[in-house]
Amino acid sequence: MSRRIGSVPYLNSVPLTRGIEDETEFVVPSKLADLLRAGELDAALLSVTEVLFNEGYDVLDGVAVASRGTVKSVFLAHRQPLDAIEVIHCDTASLTSVNLLRVLLAERGLQPKLEPLVDYSQASILPNVLLIGNPGIEFLRAPHAHSIWDLGQAWDTLTGLPFVYAIWALRRGRHDNALREKLRAAKADGLAHLEQTIAEYTDFDPDFRRAYLGDHIRYDLGKEEKAGLARFIELLRQHGNQPVYVPTYV
Repeated sequence: MSRRIGSVPYLNSVPLTRGIEDETEFVVPSKLADLLRAGELDAALLSVTEVLFNEGYDVLDGVAVASRGTVKSVFLAHRQPLDAIEVIHCDTASLTSVNLLRVLLAERGLQPKLEPLVDYSQASILPNVLLIGNPGIEFLRAPHAHSIWDLGQAWDTLTGLPFVYAIWALRRGRHDNALREKLRAAKADGLAHLEQTIAEYTDFDPDFRRAYLGDHIRYDLGKEEKAGLARFIELLRQHGNQPVYVPTYV
């Protein structure tokens, strides 16, 4: 079967691909962007900044990976006070998380150097690390000596709005109603069978999976989420030096 769809191998995306797993390629967000740009996929669950920084994509309306308040899987683990940090090593699998961190720090008047985290095994040793997804959850649940700055909560404190981490990006001119409806149906099926997903998924314990998927992650892309995205665009333009494009929802 030709795989026209790409998603990420993280717990938070599992409800969005229920029933379409066999036609979905699962790779980290940065690799998904490469595949979509190369025309090897027609739709991919991308980090939202890939769409904001590049033209040529449409965004599937109504579906996202978002949070309001604590998200648990996107955070800065730090041993130094925020205003004393000079270097942060960042998981570059999601440029959205890196840019969210940059914006949140800039709003505090802080501009530490952001370096790539080249080896997850170093996360517990380095003083300041940005972690995301399943590796972040694993770090959080293991013994560590870091303070945790949850970026979902930090965004909520700053703006009072949800934050959108990922969306279904569609190659403009390469998608049709059948593909769009397939993705919407997968979300509806995933949310309708959330308890089954929690039971079937093997990473982490069931209580954590239930709290994470049921309380911390949101899957709608509605009025509030779009307002949060619009605010993120404003701050990216304010604190960045590259064009930022307004999404086209379809």
